[in-house]
Formats: sequence, structure tokens, C-alpha cells
Amino acid sequence: MTQSLTLVALTNPKSPTNVGSVLRAAGCFGVDEVLYSGTRYDMAKKFQTDTKDMHNRIPLTHVEDFFSAPSAPLTRVCVDLIEGATALSDFVHPERALYIFGPEDGSLSQAVIDQADAVVYIPTIGCLNLAATVNIVLYDRAAKLNLVPGGDRLIQTSRDTNNKTNHGGR
Repeated sequence: MTQSLTLVALTNPKSPTNVGSVLRAAGCFGVDEVLYSGTRYDMAKKFQTDTKDMHNRIPLTHVEDFFSAPSAPLTRVCVDLIEGATALSDFVHPERALYIFGPEDGSLSQAVIDQADAVVYIPTIGCLNLAATVNIVLYDRAAKLNLVPGGDRLIQTSRDTNNKTNHGGR
């Protein structure tokens, strides 16, 4: 069995709030690295909202080209509202994946889409923001590949200091 590897790539993100939320999701779902392109985030990152300090555990790397950055062979999956894409509910996640997300205020370029192994969209009425999209895709991946074991032990170790409620019937 191949070891799971997950990279998330953000195309020219502009919002430090979204990048902070993506980093939190990356920590929750076992992402190995978050890549980003463009210059907008570098100008805004002083406003970082990574409340769990995931940037200290998960590399956040600026790259010029998502396809030349990963050293390991990965299936390249574009996630955007692209006609002809596969609905996330029907998508079979690869063990080793690079998920490429478009910017908050635009779409992935045709050149990027043409290099992808798969193109996926989340069936919604309207569009989601970047962080919400990343969270849904990573959850779907973790659930379908059974990457995060469930149960009370996981709940206990995942809580922060503000949520310690037990089920009423126990």
C-alpha cells in the first residue's frame, strides 16, 4: 500500500483569513504541505489568522509553479467550478494528491487545468469561499480514504479548552 501524501496548493490567495483557515484545516486533516503562488498573500500575511499555529507544523511554501514544486509523484487535482468537472461526491481520491484551488476572486487558468489529472467541483448553489472549499475537499478525502479514525478518543484529543461537553446519556 502506498503511503498517503496530501499537498494543498492555493493560487495567488489574497486573504490571510482564508490562508489561516486553510492551515487549520490542513492540520485537522493531515495535510503534509500547503503551497501558494502569487504575491498578494505575502503582502497580507502579517494579518495571519492561523489560530492553532499550524504554520509551525505544516510547511507553507511560496512557489512559482505548482507542478514543478512537489518532488514526489502526485495526482494533480484542480478544484474549481469548471464545466465538465467531476462532482466531489463522485470523485475517488488518490492516495497521493496535490489539490490545486483557484483564487478567492477568480478561476484557475486553462493552462493549470490542462496539466491536471482530474478536475473536481463541489455541487452547491452559488460558490463557496476558498477556506470552505478546502475544508470540504479535505474532509471528503479523509472520510473516503478513512484517514482519520473516529471515536471518543479522537474527540477527546481534538477538543480545545472551550469544548468539554459529554453526551447527555453517558
